[in-house]
Amino acid sequence: MRRWPRRVVRLGALAALGYAALRLWRATRATVADEAREWEASPFPFPPVPAARHDAPAVAGPGAAWVAPIGGTCPASHPVKVKVASGIFHVPGGANYDRTRPDRCYPDAAAAEADGFRAAKH
Repeated sequence: MRRWPRRVVRLGALAALGYAALRLWRATRATVADEAREWEASPFPFPPVPAARHDAPAVAGPGAAWVAPIGGTCPASHPVKVKVASGIFHVPGGANYDRTRPDRCYPDAAAAEADGFRAAKH
């Protein structure tokens, strides 16, 4: 009878360790470096939230093929949506195009492929 409580405690500790490892892995795969982010303060029990950057340029830089999404959507001139973390791009009419919140917007699929992204499976 004494084995069950020990097993439950060990299983809980193993689950906590696995959860901590998952959180660490996700934190290392962040697309934006923490030092580049600006943070807004929140009330005590809540953590700070990333500040919205209104001064960020729409284009990544001179000669860049992609633009940043505006309000979570791509402009009509750059309809291809890219998720940087997954390395996948979505074209208009694709299965998950409407529900995808882009990190970058490209004018066509060829430009997204040139930057190393792959097409989403339909």
